[in-house]
Amino acid sequence: MDDIIKISNINDFIFCPVSIYFHNLYGNQEKLMFQSKYQLNGTKSHETIDKNKYSTSSDKITSLEVYSEKFRIIGKIDIYDKKKELLVERKKHIKEIYDGYVFQLYAQYYCMTEMGYNVSKLQIRSCDDNKIYKIKLPDEDKSMKEKFENTINDMRNFDIEQYHQVNGLKCRNCIYEDACDRAMNRGE
Repeated sequence: MDDIIKISNINDFIFCPVSIYFHNLYGNQEKLMFQSKYQLNGTKSHETIDKNKYSTSSDKITSLEVYSEKFRIIGKIDIYDKKKELLVERKKHIKEIYDGYVFQLYAQYYCMTEMGYNVSKLQIRSCDDNKIYKIKLPDEDKSMKEKFENTINDMRNFDIEQYHQVNGLKCRNCIYEDACDRAMNRGE
């Protein structure tokens, strides 16, 4: 993989590293051709952030491009509240908090703090039901911090030729299953 890691790829990598390959392959295609209804709805719910129409408050920063030299990660944040020193990652609908969600937020956190912003609180928000999930800062959860660092390292050292998916449920829920030669249900 490239040396610089996109924050948005962290959750995808945990789901299935090969999905990043397909996402890049289909990236310039019309989204309706390959994205699921769930993904299209998520993209739609993110429009207010991406177009900086979430809030007119000068205390809220949205869609800020961020970078961490330490981790060599790049991406955009969803929401940063300067007054509350709060960094927020939004998801369309959350059934459970996956490590990938937390790691995306950690990546944003590291970028923001390196760039000089004070971040003392982290949240993940579920847009559909307005649920808020408070997330511990990396230094408050050493186990998750270590898993995050290991994931970033794994992404840098990933070899697609050596990878074989072992979770058939992930394949069945993957929009790229039909195109993937590593899918579980291929009679291997």
